[in-house]
Amino acid sequence: MELPELPECPVCLQNYDGASTIPRVLGCGHTACEVCLAKLPHRYPETIRCPACTQLVKYPQNGAAALPKNIDLLSLSLSLSSPQNSNPNSDPPRKPHQQSADEEVFNFLPRLWSDEFYSAWKDWVVGYDAVLVETEERARLCDSGAAVGLVQVGFLEGLGDSKFEFSYNSRVMKCLSGMREEERRELGLLLRGSGRQCRRIGKVYGFWGNVEDGVLYLVCESQNGRFEEKLRGLRSGDGFGRDGLGGFAVIGMEVCEAVMGLHWEGFAGGGFGVSCFGFDDFGHVFVDLNEVLVMGRKVWTSVGDCVGGRKGIGAEEMGVMFGSLLKDEAFVSMEVLFEVLKKEGIAVECESSKYMVGFGSDVWSLACVLLSLLLGKEFSEEIGKMNHICDHSTYASWVERVGDLLDSRLGSEYASLRETLCKCLNYDPASRPLVIDVMTCIRELIIKPQYDIMAGLERPVKENSTSCCLILGELCQMPKKMSETQKEHELQGKEVGGGADFDQVDEGMSENGFVDGLAEGKVKSKVLQGHRDSITALAVGGEFLFSSSFDKTIHVWSLQDFCHVHTFKGHEHTIKALVYVDEEKPLCISGDSGGGIFVWSTCSPLGQEPLKILYEQKDWRFSGIHALAFRNGYIYTGSGDRTVKAWSMQDGTISCTMSGHKSVVSTLTVCDSVLYSGSWDGTIRLWSLSDHSPLAVLGEDTSGTVASVLSLAADRHVLIATHENGCLKVWRNDVFMKSIKMHNGAVFATGLDGKWLFTGGLDKTVNVQEWSGDEFQTDFRPIGSIPCDSVITTLLCWQGKLFVGYANKNIMVFYYGK
Repeated sequence: MELPELPECPVCLQNYDGASTIPRVLGCGHTACEVCLAKLPHRYPETIRCPACTQLVKYPQNGAAALPKNIDLLSLSLSLSSPQNSNPNSDPPRKPHQQSADEEVFNFLPRLWSDEFYSAWKDWVVGYDAVLVETEERARLCDSGAAVGLVQVGFLEGLGDSKFEFSYNSRVMKCLSGMREEERRELGLLLRGSGRQCRRIGKVYGFWGNVEDGVLYLVCESQNGRFEEKLRGLRSGDGFGRDGLGGFAVIGMEVCEAVMGLHWEGFAGGGFGVSCFGFDDFGHVFVDLNEVLVMGRKVWTSVGDCVGGRKGIGAEEMGVMFGSLLKDEAFVSMEVLFEVLKKEGIAVECESSKYMVGFGSDVWSLACVLLSLLLGKEFSEEIGKMNHICDHSTYASWVERVGDLLDSRLGSEYASLRETLCKCLNYDPASRPLVIDVMTCIRELIIKPQYDIMAGLERPVKENSTSCCLILGELCQMPKKMSETQKEHELQGKEVGGGADFDQVDEGMSENGFVDGLAEGKVKSKVLQGHRDSITALAVGGEFLFSSSFDKTIHVWSLQDFCHVHTFKGHEHTIKALVYVDEEKPLCISGDSGGGIFVWSTCSPLGQEPLKILYEQKDWRFSGIHALAFRNGYIYTGSGDRTVKAWSMQDGTISCTMSGHKSVVSTLTVCDSVLYSGSWDGTIRLWSLSDHSPLAVLGEDTSGTVASVLSLAADRHVLIATHENGCLKVWRNDVFMKSIKMHNGAVFATGLDGKWLFTGGLDKTVNVQEWSGDEFQTDFRPIGSIPCDSVITTLLCWQGKLFVGYANKNIMVFYYGK
């Protein structure tokens, strides 16, 4: 028979023995050893955070030794560790984890994507106001003015007629999550490759969505206009020629190093043109990924137009298509073109389509770029005559003519350069020289080998293996696939781009998903009307929704069909707070601006008179009750007199007055054994529910203008406060984590449901955020918003329903409906 496991300290995991490891009981009821309690950090005087439940509890001035021993636990530990009960051959049983009721979270919203997916892509989303569009494919970054290129990679699916507006970030993330795995893999490779220290590859800033045309773009560094501007005259004239070999050598080496940088990151371009290179701010040449992708898409489009839906193509047509691409300065090698045709499912009547695509394919394109710079319009005219790529003898004759051009322009003195460039044009990629060999040959134009001190250095050479060929990759094929998708949607009667059906959510992703239903039109909304003035508070309990108003009444609504069932009347002043008490006899408690506290029975049948009425001492200087909370038989009131009072439900007397705030106590919330109070003085105070003693003060060390705390939401380790300046502040275990601007104006209401945060206020918008984090960081993911036609004064989320109270006297209920 296995023996039960010995009790141990939750911090050091040592078994209690009554000597060196003494169990001491904290105010929350948990136990830890005396030594560990003494070593725990004390952020606030006479306060400690329980290592088991993380609650703040009182800690004696005399230290852990003044805490009571856990006699029962110590006796159990000693009895189990006695010799007659020991069994050295048995393994200690594993402790099964049982989920407590507090850990059960109602899945209010669906998971649109996993935490891992969001973490991997969130930093690559470019802000919607960060890009200024100049032309269809050209733009500038607003902050730096840097020129960027825009490559379309998807559609921001439309919002449709839904009342819910997904945030910009959510729309971008949704588009990314809808891509195929191969497309995301290639995008990830580009982003990571351009983000490394190698500046020979143009930077990829990330993804930017144009909300006007509904298109998602890849934003790439683009300075190629300066490159073409400097070289336009040479390329349209005689090129660098013999007299400009020094300048050609400098540019040629830079171009070679840029191609080598691309290869070092595992990419083969698959083809280049002069437009595929640019100058950076330091005058160095880099590969413009934007232009490489644009050229690659041009290749795929040309192939599609030329083939026209046929399943085969002859050698003559191949030559015409190849020549057309070369005339447009899309220098694509033969093996790359054959591979494009193969991917399109087109049979090629040519025996020369057996060669593999690799880094050698870029050497062919590189040679064409260099020859274009060196020979100018003569090479452009000669390359236009290339129209027989399946005939080796014809192709060899063309290469020989290019060699003759080099001889006539450079003379026999530069035979080495001629030989290297002609080898780069070899039909077989394996027989072409490496890029570094091309660069070495060009370097010899300005530095003789015997004087080149770097000639003997070993340079890293990337093996001829690619993780991705850009022109053959998914990104260059995207326009065709997006066009096919668009046609498919049009056949189904759906819009793509400006107004696609945004939320075709997999059935397995979520059930009764609130956000999905909103976007699909499946989340219904119902207006509850009956109050004659602004809504001030909402509470849910039993079978009812309770709402209070400036009209001094409390309306009771059925949660089944949202019909009005009763009205509590009796207040002489405006009601500012409500709380539902789920006791043996369920109650609704309301507080008004005159200091009145009314206790109403919610048992059927609902009565007209309150069970009990309590009154604060009246003082003309203060404005009565602003907030209510209930726990352990006490009603807690936040008042205009700057205090928090604990009222005994048993006899209606004030058991304790908690002072410390310097202005109105505007909001209260209870979590576990701690009462949180927020005030217009900008601070939040924590109080022990066991003896009503102060535990901590949050926000008093905040620099700058004081912003009133208007609402609080707490969930175990996390506390969230909203302020009149539109900011939201987050604390975790009483440590300040983050402050973010959430609204344009005061945030009057907040609701926390698991990972989902709802806020609303003066700007007439309900924002939906998903938060995540740990002890080191907190992150808010904007999911979307619900535009409203009035100021949001209060809100409540409960079991898949969102209740919103407005200043226009109405209450809106959002709920999932089939």
